Amino acid sequence: MKIAVVGGGSTYTPELVDGLIQEAGALGLARVSLMDVDRERLEVVAGFCERMRAHAGAPFRLEAGGDLDAALDGADFVLTQVRVGGQRGRHLDTRLGLDHGLIGQETTGVGGFAKALRSVPVTLEVCRRMEARCPDAWLVNFTNPSGLVTEAVLKHGRERAIGLCNIPINLRMDVARLLGVPPARVELDYLGLNHLSWVRRVLVDGEDVLPRAVELFSGAGRPANIPEELDYPPDFVRALGMLPSSYLRYYYLPRRALLELQARTKSRAEEVMEVEQELLALYRDPAQRVKPAALEKRGGAYYSRAAVELIGALAGDKGDRQVLNARNAGALACLPPEVVVELDCRVDARGATPLPVAEPGPEIRGLLQHVKAYEELAVEAAVRASRRLAILALVNHPLVGDAALAVTLVDEIARVHGLRWQEG
Repeated sequence: MKIAVVGGGSTYTPELVDGLIQEAGALGLARVSLMDVDRERLEVVAGFCERMRAHAGAPFRLEAGGDLDAALDGADFVLTQVRVGGQRGRHLDTRLGLDHGLIGQETTGVGGFAKALRSVPVTLEVCRRMEARCPDAWLVNFTNPSGLVTEAVLKHGRERAIGLCNIPINLRMDVARLLGVPPARVELDYLGLNHLSWVRRVLVDGEDVLPRAVELFSGAGRPANIPEELDYPPDFVRALGMLPSSYLRYYYLPRRALLELQARTKSRAEEVMEVEQELLALYRDPAQRVKPAALEKRGGAYYSRAAVELIGALAGDKGDRQVLNARNAGALACLPPEVVVELDCRVDARGATPLPVAEPGPEIRGLLQHVKAYEELAVEAAVRASRRLAILALVNHPLVGDAALAVTLVDEIARVHGLRWQEG
């Protein structure tokens, strides 16, 4: 097996390589090819990953370079984890929102839209090159906004594609920790879109313990180890009767989220840039041969686990269940069959098939459909480089929703990031 990683110079990459080292034998992994346009950064990251591999005695060969075609040639799996514009672009996206009194965040609202406009064309170019170099390979997309980018790929790039996010596995780990049980005993009735999801049942050994989980999130004896991102008003969680994932705070608590973002002395992008300098210094150290603890500051917990489990299930035709971003195909009747959803899927050699779920009630259905309408428009705006569709996308986003502001934002995104519209 050969795995190509596009965006291999990411400081996330050692997390991924650590997972591949642990499962190399089971996967039959022979080659890992890291590709990145930033040659200097790639050299540092790849050098450290090679020391990790050699220290562990992993049997695969690790390659690195800036030639996309060479990286893709003969690959069985292609992982995309690109950040077009880097952390500086992320910072500009955040400021664009905050400067207009909007939530500025990497994947949500205007920030996520600006990132999608840059990420979709690059990912579709990878798909085009895959047709010549590895037509039968699976594309596993980790590039944010993952669900939106994956929808663009499935509609305009290739069929053999699945979107991956670490939020579902993180949520399962958080719930298991709160309940005091091993994660393997926990199963979630998980429903939604990427970064817009809910848990409607929590099964422990097959028994639904959602009421207990809701009380742990909202009761008087609320544990202190609830992640800050899941700190919703107790009465709201009880009224909702389900567990909202962390990114829903931007929709359910927009005033508080905006005030918190405005009060920060540094954007998350600026913080990550500092963390990355620390990590790159560690990666340069010839004595560093194992994944450093400082990598936890970067985020992306359980990314490698989710990626390796997905690759193993596809390659081994296992029929495993995993929460993924895949074509709806009727699993969620309130959304079109061709759009991408984030649901529990059966994963085998044919791909990821979302399992049918009970239809959501009106308390979440409206928001789900509203955000999906935005995503459908955003995909086409990014693919066609259409200013008209970009304006309509932002008008339809619940966190923007102002026509005059949408026009202003679309033109500012183009100016700040040097984008050129091909249509009106």
